[in-house]
Amino acid sequence: MADSPHVVLITCHDLGRHLGCYGVETVQSPHIDAIAFGGVRFEHAYCVSPGCSPSRSTLATGRYPHTNGVMGLTHGRFGWDLGREEQHAAQIFGAHGYETHLFGLQHVSPAPERLGFARVHDQGLGPEVAADVAAFLAGTSPETSMYIEVNLFEPHRPYDRGGVAPDTERGVWVPPYLPQTEEARSEMAALQGAVRQADAAVGQIAAALERAGIADDTLLVFTADHGIAMPRAKCTLYDPGIGVVLLARWPGAGIDGGRTVDELVSNVDVLPSLLDAAGIPAPGGMQGRSFIPLVRGEAHDPRDAVYAEKTYHSYYDPMRAIRTARHKYIRNFESAFLVEIPGDIADGAIFRSDTQRYHGATHPATELYDLRPDPDEQQNLAGDPAYAEVEQELDARLWAWMWEVDDPLLLGPVPSPAYRQGVAAQG
Repeated sequence: MADSPHVVLITCHDLGRHLGCYGVETVQSPHIDAIAFGGVRFEHAYCVSPGCSPSRSTLATGRYPHTNGVMGLTHGRFGWDLGREEQHAAQIFGAHGYETHLFGLQHVSPAPERLGFARVHDQGLGPEVAADVAAFLAGTSPETSMYIEVNLFEPHRPYDRGGVAPDTERGVWVPPYLPQTEEARSEMAALQGAVRQADAAVGQIAAALERAGIADDTLLVFTADHGIAMPRAKCTLYDPGIGVVLLARWPGAGIDGGRTVDELVSNVDVLPSLLDAAGIPAPGGMQGRSFIPLVRGEAHDPRDAVYAEKTYHSYYDPMRAIRTARHKYIRNFESAFLVEIPGDIADGAIFRSDTQRYHGATHPATELYDLRPDPDEQQNLAGDPAYAEVEQELDARLWAWMWEVDDPLLLGPVPSPAYRQGVAAQG
């Protein structure tokens, strides 16, 4: 028996909170829901960035993307990478005696060998990855604590990858921020099918932990990198882009019981929490805070706001946001399209049926939403005299945060790796 808990982090691509345990009744996610019903569900968890690599880099380091260096996608010519001095979770756990394993994808560095995993297992779709995890757990009787990271591809587009069929068995729910059209119902049905496959993979992994006899001694955390891959969700700082599932279960330490946490939590808090649970001191420079005292009912420092950022995804589109329990304030630093539509979403019928809805205008300089009467962020109140005091306060807090965390936008436009390579080519 290991002295410290095993730590298992499971993530999904592009899932947001599109799950039964978050009230989406048409989605079939019984295995993920079981983690919520047997553990702790965070009602108001948010990611720091609505893009894959930046958000995952924060899960891996406990530091904001502009701090750890991953301000855009890592693959291909996008080329963003963790800074040389950044420590990945696997390096930190490994340095404290943990056996570290990666299953599935990683999207935080072009060079996975630098992340510190003792073993990098094969990639694949959910069924293959889950089978690999199950086979590994069946063949081990660990005397050493393990840090296992499982990153599932699903439900990233294309939703039919691996032959997955749309799921309409319980009907199809179209979120209110999308047009209520047949195109939207078709795309959401395809998403539901991919979520169902991801859920099956999670169920297989959870069952393997039980069979291995280590479930009670394991802190299992399940989350997503950002919101679903739909227009006005992924790649935006609206709640559908940054709201994420966050579930934690550790029966042996009282993190169980199907409880719900209503306080604001950011995914910059995930790694500090994993380390706290393992009894490992957080390295200096971490920008998150542990939520372990919160779920244990102990004294803690509650958040009154979370912060989010986007700098690059398909193109340079820098924006920063502060979200409180009541309001959202976004500052847009360039005059890009009103809503960025990345390539995978642009291929879908929702965008193609009404491109003007998303590309017919450019960003306003600032956006302010009162989330109580307007949870779908449809009415921009920036400049409204009735909200002047709120706007001034949130604007000041956002600038103060940017200075506190040394946001490079304060010093001017941020060049991409491709730009730097192009300039370097002059010799």
